[in-house]
Amino acid sequence: MTKPALLIAGHGTRDAAGAEAFRAFVRVLADRSPGPPVAGGFIELSPPPLGEAVAGLVDRGVRHFAAVPLMLVSAGHAKGDIPAALAREKERHPGLSYSYGRPLGPHPKLLSVLERRVDEALGAAGADARAARARTTVLLVGRGSTDPDANAEVHKAARLLWEGRGYAGVETAFVSLAAPDVAAGLERCRRLGAGGTRAEGRGNVVVLPYFLFPGVLPDRVARQAREWAAAHPEAGVRTADVIGPAEELVELVTERYEEAVAGDLRMNCDSCVYRIALPGFEDKVGIPQQPHFHPDEDGTGHGHGHGHGHGHHHGDHAHAH
Repeated sequence: MTKPALLIAGHGTRDAAGAEAFRAFVRVLADRSPGPPVAGGFIELSPPPLGEAVAGLVDRGVRHFAAVPLMLVSAGHAKGDIPAALAREKERHPGLSYSYGRPLGPHPKLLSVLERRVDEALGAAGADARAARARTTVLLVGRGSTDPDANAEVHKAARLLWEGRGYAGVETAFVSLAAPDVAAGLERCRRLGAGGTRAEGRGNVVVLPYFLFPGVLPDRVARQAREWAAAHPEAGVRTADVIGPAEELVELVTERYEEAVAGDLRMNCDSCVYRIALPGFEDKVGIPQQPHFHPDEDGTGHGHGHGHGHGHHHGDHAHAH
């Protein structure tokens, strides 16, 4: 039997380079695919919209596809917005069916890319890289979310990055919606001993954006890091590049596609705010999710709410708890 098509679902950005990086990555996947069609679209901010990508697959004769959210953490977009969009497309195209994969997460393949980005920022390789890491504190900066489970995933990625790689430390910060912000994260690194000229210092601090492609928010991470570094020149702050279209990312998306095709989905619901009464979020249990646009993504500094709720996605179908 012919394997299902692959649909890549992206978040979207007002940054033209970031949107084109996503589209270029979809083209890379399409060129690698020996048979099943590949398409990609965004849920907001950038063309093409997800519905247009699905319509393109339908026009090519596709009746079943596997959708992979090209997102690092399982927050509102992966849990709600994308499943809602896919359900809408199923209604628009009678006879169409799909399976839904899981977000990328702190997979070892991506951790290897993050490790490489830190080495590149340090300008070190081989034995020099090992020595430089011992003097380096990494600040992993995530997008930030109102979903505590999603923020916890960034902390998990930071810990996994620290393990076995010889860094002096790996701390966590967020560029929006969650604390600490970039400046507070850098201050924490400094107070923990990171800094270039102090006798007890640990050399460099590398700010590591936990983002797949360029965009408004990664640019903000770099700008805030520069501003803090200008006021603290002794800290030796450097900013690494985003993950980018690395070979490991191609391999991981392919892995998530194969999982979705096989029905091998392993979503973790143990700390899901829509299922479990987490402290301070008890009111979210069992209610339709109210997805949001990310503040500052469009440069206005204002968040935007949807006027409609929908079920929260786990596994291969959505649940309205």
